[in-house]
Amino acid sequence: QVQMEESGGGLVQLGSSLRLSCVVSGRTFSTSAMGWFRQAPGKEREFVAATNFNGASAQYRDSVKGRFTISRDNNNNTVLLQMNNLKPEDTAVYFCAGRRPLRMNWSVDSRDYDYWGQGTQVTVSS
Repeated sequence: QVQMEESGGGLVQLGSSLRLSCVVSGRTFSTSAMGWFRQAPGKEREFVAATNFNGASAQYRDSVKGRFTISRDNNNNTVLLQMNNLKPEDTAVYFCAGRRPLRMNWSVDSRDYDYWGQGTQVTVSS
């Protein structure tokens, strides 16, 4: 059974940093692209960042470029999202997402992801 466990969310002030972590178990991790999505209250889920199977390529939504960094550790089945200079508009539930094995390239479309974590809340106060 595939499990994806996120951690690292919290309540922070404007300009602060957080690092989200997602540990994956129950499936092959190293051949799958991974991503982070978020959903704010009353809004649709949106793409945040994604990385290909080996971390050599990544994509970000425009509003987080230069502030967020996605990375992965294939030895420990972990994908990270470093979030710096957080803004109130970053407030949302953040979800880790994974493509099935051998789907190596990142995608910005949530429909391309087969596995999802339960989400972790990030709240940024002004």
